[in-house]
Amino acid sequence: LQDEETRKDYDYMLDHPEEYYRHYYHYYSRRLAPKVDVRIVILVTVCAISVFQFFSWWSSYNEAINYLATVPKYRIQATEIARQQGLLNKTKEKGKNRRSKEEIREEEEEIIKDIIKNKIDIKGGYQKPKIYDILLFQILLAPFYLCKYIVWYCWWIYCFTIKGQEYGVEEKLYIIRRYMKMSQSQFDSLEDHQKETFLERQLWIRENYEVYKREQEEELKKKMAMDPRWKRYRRWMKNEGPGRLTFIDD
Repeated sequence: LQDEETRKDYDYMLDHPEEYYRHYYHYYSRRLAPKVDVRIVILVTVCAISVFQFFSWWSSYNEAINYLATVPKYRIQATEIARQQGLLNKTKEKGKNRRSKEEIREEEEEIIKDIIKNKIDIKGGYQKPKIYDILLFQILLAPFYLCKYIVWYCWWIYCFTIKGQEYGVEEKLYIIRRYMKMSQSQFDSLEDHQKETFLERQLWIRENYEVYKREQEEELKKKMAMDPRWKRYRRWMKNEGPGRLTFIDD
């Protein structure tokens, strides 16, 4: 009875002895309640999610590197760079230091992958993971990002709304990305020639973007109309359709 909340329950029981089941409920709910601090549970959960995120991203990044190592275009370039740097022209070992062909092949494969990692900038969902992108650091750095965004937004209003300055390339691409409702990583994964097309067509202007959007929708409809899979699907929807009920007379 040293606990204040337990003492209140005890006093209530003395004043209302007829509420038998309520007393038992309060007693066992307090007795069986977890003693772990909720803040610790949240911290452990966030850390577990962050660790899973980091290793999952590393796995995706390694899968991308392994795939690029099989693409002839990148493999030939990486092999040529390795030869120029003398990484594949090592003299063969003799005697006890002599290695098997399998070991030499594995070493050459690792050299090619390392060159691809250093020479190719992978963007999007398969880019090299950064520790600051995981959930734990995103939560810790949230106040900093918020202040940074407020400063940037005030700068944007002052430069382009109040002073009426012309947009730069980065500002134009930012507006286009917002119109397309794409994340930064998704937009970065686009090819450079696509971004150049966006700038040539002046898609940062709303009217131009609406025209471009309608063109893309029409092109997509044409592709779907010519796709055999979509033809089969439309034929099935017309003849059968989902959830169709039929009644058969006996």
